[in-house]
Amino acid sequence: MALSGVEIFKHLPKTNCKECGHPTCLAFAMKLAAKQANLDSCPYVSKEGKEFLSSASAPPIRPICIGHGDGSVKLGEETVLFRHEKKFVNPCALALSIDDSLPDTEILKRIDGVKTSEIERVGQKLRVEMISVGHTSSDPSRFSAVVKLIRENAPKIPLILNSKDPAAIESALPHCKGARPVIYAATKDNTEAMVKLAKENSAILGVYAEGLDALSSLTEKIKGMGLDDLVIDPGASTPRRMIEDYTMIRRSAIKKGFKPLGYPIITFTSSKDVFAESMKASIGIAKYASIIVLDSIERWKMLPLITLRQNIYTDPQVPMQVAQKIYKIGDANEKSPLLLTTNFSLTYFIVQGEVENSKVPCWLAIMDVEGLSVLTAWAAGKFTAPKIASFILESGIGDKVARKELIIPGYVSILSGALEEKLNSDWKVVVGPREANALPAFLKNRAA
Repeated sequence: MALSGVEIFKHLPKTNCKECGHPTCLAFAMKLAAKQANLDSCPYVSKEGKEFLSSASAPPIRPICIGHGDGSVKLGEETVLFRHEKKFVNPCALALSIDDSLPDTEILKRIDGVKTSEIERVGQKLRVEMISVGHTSSDPSRFSAVVKLIRENAPKIPLILNSKDPAAIESALPHCKGARPVIYAATKDNTEAMVKLAKENSAILGVYAEGLDALSSLTEKIKGMGLDDLVIDPGASTPRRMIEDYTMIRRSAIKKGFKPLGYPIITFTSSKDVFAESMKASIGIAKYASIIVLDSIERWKMLPLITLRQNIYTDPQVPMQVAQKIYKIGDANEKSPLLLTTNFSLTYFIVQGEVENSKVPCWLAIMDVEGLSVLTAWAAGKFTAPKIASFILESGIGDKVARKELIIPGYVSILSGALEEKLNSDWKVVVGPREANALPAFLKNRAA
C-alpha cells in the first residue's frame, strides 16, 4: 500500500525550509502521497529517509527508457487513471512489425516506411517510433541477420526483439550493444534464460503470461531475480479483453499500489482485417497501452491513430498555443494583406494552411489569448477591440504594410467599429470569412 501524507511526514526533516517549493514539510508530504511531487526536491532528507520513502515518491507505473540518444523512447511513469486529473506523462510508442521471413528488399522498404512516417500536426512532429523484429523464420541466424540489417539502416530506431526462443535472442543481441532493446518475451517456460540475457545486455524484458494472475506471479518472480525494467503483456487479443485487462492493470497499480502490475503494457494488434487492427490500436492508445505494435503503417491509417494519441497525451488544462507575433506567410511584402486570429494552435495552423493554399502572400497577426479559439476568447473578454488595437499598434506591423487594413475573423464582426476607433485613423478594419476554408477565395478576390 502507498504511504499516507502523515506517514511520509514522519520521515522528512521537518525544517519547513520551503526549498522544495512547498510552504511546509507537511504540504510536501501530502504532495508526495498524491504522486504530485518528487522526493529529490527535498535537499535535507536523510539517506535512511530517502531509502524508506523512495517507494512512496516513485510513480506507480515504472518509468522505462528504450533505445539510446535522440531516438530513445520513454514510457510509463504514469500517476493517474484519467487525463482530466493530470496530464499523462509519456505518450505511447507506435511500432511497425517486420518479420525475419520477409526478403531483404521488403525489409528495407518497411524500414524506410518507419523513417519517413513523420506527420506534422498543429506544430508537433509525430511519427512511428519503434520497430518490432518478428522471429517467424524459426532460424536464429536469419533473425540475427535481419536485426543486423535493421540496425545498419536505422541505428537510432529502438527495437523489440520478438522471439520466445532464447537462442534467437542471444544471436541478435550482439548487434544491439548499448541500444537497450526490448526482449519479447519471457514466459513461464523460458524465464531464467531470458532474464539472464536481459541483465547481461542491459535490455528491457517483455513479460508474457495469459491472464493477470499468471502475469503478476511471473513479474514478481523476475523482480526477485534482480530485474525490474519490464514491459508486460497479459495476452489480451480481443477488444473486450484489452479494455478489461489494461484497465485492471492500471487501476491495480495506481489505486491499489500493486507493484507486480506497475509496468508499461505492450500490445500486438495484428489482424487480417486492417480496420480491426486499427480499432485495436485505438483501444490500446486510449486504454493505457505503452507500446502498440502494428502490421502496417499506411498514412491513411496512421493519421487518425497519431491524432488520437496527440489529443490524449496533451495537457487538458493547458490549451495548445503558439507565440504571439506577426507571422510572414509566403513572400509577404508591404502590399500584402494583414489577417488577425488567436494563438490557439489548431486555429493558427488551420488558418495558416488555408492562407498557404490561396497562394497569396500574407501577414498573419497572432494574438495571445491564452490559447483560446476566436469565439471563446471573445466571450472571455480576452479578444476585445482595445486589446487587439494595442497588440497591432505595438507590433510594428504598421511600418511594414503600405495599405493599413486589418482583416478580422467574421465571427467577431461586431468588433469592427470599436476596433477602428481604437486604431489610428489611417487604419481600416475589414471583416473576413467566418470559416477558414473560405479564406483562399476571399484572398484571391481581394488580390484580383
